[in-house]
Amino acid sequence: MSKTFWAIIAVIVVVFGGILLFNKKDASAPNSRNSNAKPTEHIEGSSPAGLTLVEYGDYQCPYCGQFYPVVKEVAAKYKDQVKFQFRNLPLLQVHQNAFSAARAAEAADQQGKFWEMHDMLYETQGTWGQNSNAQAIFESYASQLGLNVPKFKADMASSKVNDIINADITEFNKTGAEKSTPTFFLNGKKVQPAGYSVEDFSKILDPAIKKAEQNKQ
Repeated sequence: MSKTFWAIIAVIVVVFGGILLFNKKDASAPNSRNSNAKPTEHIEGSSPAGLTLVEYGDYQCPYCGQFYPVVKEVAAKYKDQVKFQFRNLPLLQVHQNAFSAARAAEAADQQGKFWEMHDMLYETQGTWGQNSNAQAIFESYASQLGLNVPKFKADMASSKVNDIINADITEFNKTGAEKSTPTFFLNGKKVQPAGYSVEDFSKILDPAIKKAEQNKQ
């Protein structure tokens, strides 16, 4: 057979292989999106005055890890005055397991255990953050939380969970804020605590609560 024939065959094989590889990557790509997906609504607490503090966080972000116990205290202190909401903002360029961790939290949410997984991820950030097999660790967390592990694994790998996370990212992008974590918004306005303490949050929340209550009168 001629060299031309084999050259044509080689080109076909390369092209076909490239198509398969592209499809494989596309199927698991974190940036594949469903425009109909809605951003998450993970909310704790209540607010008669209508205040909601939203945190956009990355489970692998060390600063989010530092804020985590403080935010838990703030949410507990103001549970009857301010709603606390968490949304996903995994920073893929710097945190290799961030999107996978967000998948774990959202997969747990499919079985009603979002906050339990959210807390576990932050409390064990040093265990899985740089681990090359974080998936196995997340599955062990699912087991510890009493989840149906096969369903958890399927949900983690699903396009539904992927789209939910990307909907949060899209919602953040609409704010025009610089992409960093954690980023906080109080009723849509970006706020920045001066430090890592409950008092720092109180300096923001107390005046807002007072103003909101006055406006309701």
